[in-house]
Amino acid sequence: MNRLKLILPMPEHKDQIMDYKREFIENGDSMDGTAGLNRFDTFEEWYGAVCDNSREETVREGLVPATTLLAVSVHDNRLIGMIDIRHRLNGYLYNVGGHIGYSVRKSERRKGYATEMLALGLKECVKLNIKRVLITCDKDNIASAKTILNNGGVPENEIQRGDHTIQRYWITLE
Repeated sequence: MNRLKLILPMPEHKDQIMDYKREFIENGDSMDGTAGLNRFDTFEEWYGAVCDNSREETVREGLVPATTLLAVSVHDNRLIGMIDIRHRLNGYLYNVGGHIGYSVRKSERRKGYATEMLALGLKECVKLNIKRVLITCDKDNIASAKTILNNGGVPENEIQRGDHTIQRYWITLE
């Protein structure tokens, strides 16, 4: 039984999204899979970018079309995590970012939510006709590597980027 569902962000989610951002900033965590939430001062600016970047016709310069989704509890609609599914790869995403980025708020980690969230995200990839999904993580992010492996990720290689080693995994979808 799913504990999470993925939904599109809407203006009525503003308070939850800004609270999510606050929790990440307070904990000094990286906001992966949030469509750059940390780079926007207001919800409205971020939401405008999410909407623009959801379609090929309006995607902002230097980016690829992406679907940003909220992972919310089916029990109480609490925002647990966020996942960003890029519809295609550019050079940077092929080497470093992958098709999918995701994060789970610190207060909800170590409960299996990331694995469930990624599984749901892979179902969205099928809808987007993405047959091979590239997912990456920092080598020191053991939890993320386990999440990817739990969803069928096959390690391809590691890339050195500055002082970070990026692990690259592929998942082939039916």
